[in-house]
Amino acid sequence: MSMTDNFTSDLFSQAQWSSCDPSMQSVLAAGALLMRGLALPRAETLWSALQHVLEAAPLRHMITPGGLRMSVAMSNCGHCGWISDRGGYRYTASDPHSGHPWPAMPATFRVLATSAAALAGFERFEPDACLINCYAPGTRLSLHQDRDERDFAHPIVSVSLGLPATFLFGGLRRADATERVALQHGDVLAWGGPSRLHYHGVLRLKEGSHTMTGRFRFNLTFRRAT
Repeated sequence: MSMTDNFTSDLFSQAQWSSCDPSMQSVLAAGALLMRGLALPRAETLWSALQHVLEAAPLRHMITPGGLRMSVAMSNCGHCGWISDRGGYRYTASDPHSGHPWPAMPATFRVLATSAAALAGFERFEPDACLINCYAPGTRLSLHQDRDERDFAHPIVSVSLGLPATFLFGGLRRADATERVALQHGDVLAWGGPSRLHYHGVLRLKEGSHTMTGRFRFNLTFRRAT
């Protein structure tokens, strides 16, 4: 594909994701916006690009600093990737499994992330990391804050593909009440500003089957890490 083709493709993607029907938007908190079905028009393109990323950096179950195996399989793409091991939680420029740089972030990923952030009021978001989570039935993500990034002025953008899940969105303290948000294939959630450090998680995934992802849910989480 030529540079012109890439530019045209980016413009096409940007046009598809430049607006979202207000009736399909839900404000969860100040700075947090759920955009129902925003990724659906290009879901097949996202899925295809994801397969290429995972060929270069396969999913793996990371180890917590305490030595526990994470139930959710993970990988990364972009200038840096998030990892966990006995040394702690951090971002690295290369995949510790291969020693090679993480795969480049596909253009369709980047355009979706920047467009969704702009819709949520964060117009200058330029992600340099995309965390890829693969949930199998029975797996979950406990309540946590995203605190490993250098500058919390940048939002988080989360894209759901595949099986539905229940997302928990809390407050600035772990003990704060949480809202249960049903996430479907193609939904996009962005949060930043006063919501940037809100606790969040995912309830145990229920059994099911999706025409694109089979019995799995994939989550693409875009961040500005450096």
